[in-house]
Amino acid sequence: MTDVVSTVDRDPRPVTVPTRPGPLGRLAGVAFRNRGRMILAWVAAAAVAVGLSAAFGADFSVNQGVPGSDSAQAQDLLDDRFPAQAGDRVDVVVSAPDVTDAQVQGDVATLLSELEGLPRVVSVSDPYTSPGGVSPDGDIAVARLYLDVTNPNDMPVEDTERLLAAAEAAERDGLDVALGGQTIQNAQEQEVGSEMIGLTAAAIILLIMFGSVVAAGLPLIMALSGLAVSVSLVGLLAALTDVPDFAPVLGMMLGIALGIDYALLMVTRFREWRAMGLDPERATVATLDTAGRAVLVAGGTVMVSMAGLFAMGLSVISGAALVAMVAVLVVVIAAVTLFPALLGYFGGRIDRFRLPVGRRRPIRLTSDGHVAPAPGWTRWTRLVQRYRVVATVATTALLLLLTIPFFGAHLGLPDAGNDPEGSSNRQAYDMLADGFGPGSNGPLLVVADLSAGDNGTTVPQLHSSIMSTDGVAGVAPPQLAPAGDAALITVFPTTGPQEAATEDLTRVIRDDVIPATVAGTDTTAHVGGRVATVIDINSSITDRLPFLIGGVVAVSMLLLLVAFRSVVIAVTAAVMNLISVAATYGVVAFFLEGGWAGQLIGIDTATPMAAFLPVIMFAILFGLSMDYEVFLISRMREAWVRHRDNGRAITEGLAKTGRVITAAAAIMIVVFAAFVPNDQVFIKVFGIGMATAILIDATVVRMLLVPAVMHILGRSNWWLPRGLDQRMPELNVEGRPEMFVPRPDLTPDPAPSR
Repeated sequence: MTDVVSTVDRDPRPVTVPTRPGPLGRLAGVAFRNRGRMILAWVAAAAVAVGLSAAFGADFSVNQGVPGSDSAQAQDLLDDRFPAQAGDRVDVVVSAPDVTDAQVQGDVATLLSELEGLPRVVSVSDPYTSPGGVSPDGDIAVARLYLDVTNPNDMPVEDTERLLAAAEAAERDGLDVALGGQTIQNAQEQEVGSEMIGLTAAAIILLIMFGSVVAAGLPLIMALSGLAVSVSLVGLLAALTDVPDFAPVLGMMLGIALGIDYALLMVTRFREWRAMGLDPERATVATLDTAGRAVLVAGGTVMVSMAGLFAMGLSVISGAALVAMVAVLVVVIAAVTLFPALLGYFGGRIDRFRLPVGRRRPIRLTSDGHVAPAPGWTRWTRLVQRYRVVATVATTALLLLLTIPFFGAHLGLPDAGNDPEGSSNRQAYDMLADGFGPGSNGPLLVVADLSAGDNGTTVPQLHSSIMSTDGVAGVAPPQLAPAGDAALITVFPTTGPQEAATEDLTRVIRDDVIPATVAGTDTTAHVGGRVATVIDINSSITDRLPFLIGGVVAVSMLLLLVAFRSVVIAVTAAVMNLISVAATYGVVAFFLEGGWAGQLIGIDTATPMAAFLPVIMFAILFGLSMDYEVFLISRMREAWVRHRDNGRAITEGLAKTGRVITAAAAIMIVVFAAFVPNDQVFIKVFGIGMATAILIDATVVRMLLVPAVMHILGRSNWWLPRGLDQRMPELNVEGRPEMFVPRPDLTPDPAPSR
């Protein structure tokens, strides 16, 4: 069937309008007509995903180190040469006025004997015979308990709870006991039902926006359906590659938020098509052929951003990126297949079960049959147009001001010192710091490889050189491996694991002390431990970050250039997104300072920013920012193509999407904020960061800065070099709405309300 020329377009150049819907529209028609089969296919897909995950899924595990780094080589030597210490460790910390008192020693011996008999416990050291087991003041003693699991996530929670119960039972007046370690932290992390909190809040917002149970329920059904499949696939991904334990939460955040947002956009467009007189099937096809295209491009930008994380070369980041990409992919597939099938059942009853909340205006149509912009948003856009220069300067200054705290942020890894005060892990951390000094919580592990031969003096000389180094509080006697082919020297700094002085000491030992001591011998030595690992992670991220930012920005700009056929829009979108992300970093850094703002979300001490947090947040935020850009600009370009009036295109585009974007942003904010009560510092900070980012992006940037700048730029917003115009493919991300607009003389169905 041939294309026809539209006579509706007011531009003197005719616009060719197809007479058949595009691929997404045709797919929507198939799903609508075969709605029962499509829904059964999704139920079957969820069942298969659950079954495969149960049969072949693996536990979450990830190497947080940098492959090939000095700390990774130290850890490899520890795992290979010291098998007795390869398992995860729990610190048993005892506090008493005098831990050497005979009665206290008896109580401690009884406790350690009981702990050694519990499941998963391989051995327990005696603090009274082990070097450094009793503090200089004699008020703190520490025993090391080794488990038969190397990954803390493999330790059953019920077994950890037995350890905690035994420690609690041993306490009495004058004797305090606390257990510390990653295993203990995992067991004490509380589930707060963040998913249900987010979904409940999202449902309330949808009900307020649509005033109809059916219209509000469709986005929730689609989001939950996609979530059921993507969550089940996480176990399979863990069997194929390393997946960090926080990745499923990240996937759930994105799955819920994006699933609801994409469905919200399409429900809004569907109701507009119904108001214009289309029957349910035709309205479904029109929705997918217009808003569906925007969803596809928006989801693609998020996928592109997340794919850039693989360039970092860190398994903790790559695993999280893979889980997030799968969640987004499932949501997009659900949007173009499941959603039109659901409309097949509920589209004709989209406004059923209305709630008596407020007075709702019917959707109004213009004389040419299009949906008229909302009056309130039209007034807002005209206000922005009038004060466009002031709005641009003020919002840019505000965003730059918000970035300031990020320049003072400390990159590192939160540890037990950042746990809630009442937790056993935090108590053990504080007791160790009080008794043995702050460096006891972050010892450096110097591992010497003696397999190539040793003259017998290198290790003692290394021990002596480290002992005399500034910043060292103490050094444990060298410990030889069972085979005699390696030696372990534990170094205790005078400063805590999160202090810059400890990082400086690590570099001095690596770069100066070890090379000078082992020069001329066959011995090699590496520095490992938590602090050394953080240094290597930070160095790796710093080296590769420009490639991530440059690659993601370049590909996203190219995608926008092809989608909207405008160089200016692609460039300005990238710049605004970068400013928005930087402002978010500043807000997150402010919360991490642990002042009044930090205490609001449960951070009571100055907490370092996990090195991979800004990297993951950049990829996700840049992708989500592009989502809103696509939603907004696609409606603007739709109006621009129709009448070639820049000011009117900006006004119509913002007026028609302002309500959708703000509602979608509100849903994302509550979904992300629902994860703030989580006990994991990373999840807590990620939740507040994402909620803040969406708030900034959807209000300050999309509703104010973008239209203000576009009003300043005028018709140049849509500039594309002639040669590039002829060579570039035509995506038509806004679709061909003119093909579906009925004649003005047709009587539309009763108009839904806004």
